[in-house]
Amino acid sequence: MTPRNTIEKGELPMKLRFLLAILFVLFLSTPLFALTGREIMEKNDALPEADTAVSDVLMQIHKGGRVTEKQFESSSKKFPNDEDKLLISFIRPTRIKLLTHAYKGRDDDQWLRLSSGKIKRIAASDKGKPFVNSHLYYEDIGSRDIDDYRYRLLGEAKAVGFDCYAVEAVKEVGEKVYSKLTLYVRKSDYFIVRIDFYEGNEFHKYLENKNIRTVDGILTPFASVMTRADGKGFTELKILQLEYNKALKESTFNKEALR
Repeated sequence: MTPRNTIEKGELPMKLRFLLAILFVLFLSTPLFALTGREIMEKNDALPEADTAVSDVLMQIHKGGRVTEKQFESSSKKFPNDEDKLLISFIRPTRIKLLTHAYKGRDDDQWLRLSSGKIKRIAASDKGKPFVNSHLYYEDIGSRDIDDYRYRLLGEAKAVGFDCYAVEAVKEVGEKVYSKLTLYVRKSDYFIVRIDFYEGNEFHKYLENKNIRTVDGILTPFASVMTRADGKGFTELKILQLEYNKALKESTFNKEALR
């Protein structure tokens, strides 16, 4: 006589087979190797970029119930040794200029040409001051080098209507204006759609990239809005015209060209 609980060779109890099936489904639905914050930012850093860019931009500053409009032309060019140069030339209401030289591994150099013609160097201690009375700081103008920050994946979140990775970034190279940033990286293509800025570990303001289009294979936000966290104003930048990979002279980005 065969005992009731004896299992034929090669046969598994129904409950055990059911449990194994559940575990197999869970295994398939879970990423085998979860991305780290650094790896997510490396994917963002690998997105296509232009060698040069020229754009006309409308700036609208909302403060105290009033709206101030300014318009400028932005020209940027990539140089050897991971050096980027950016020239902002205002068309109205004043004709001031800001030249930024962004370097790898150290602070940027910035020079401001006032409407009087005087050229002022922006000191590192002034990088946390408003640019042309907007909600952007001098620190916000230019590019960020991936290796200047330490990254940590906070989790997943919704931002500007998209499923994103939330990545904390803490600057470790050069002058530190913000105590930390939270970057919202869109899962579908690793493009940054939102940045939260913290000063003294307090949430201070946030930038949202909107109306994102692909131009010459490059993801481009045609509207960016920097908003104070306390709701007391925001600055919107709207691209009116844009051209990538236009031939630009190197001399355009020399300090002497500001005169």
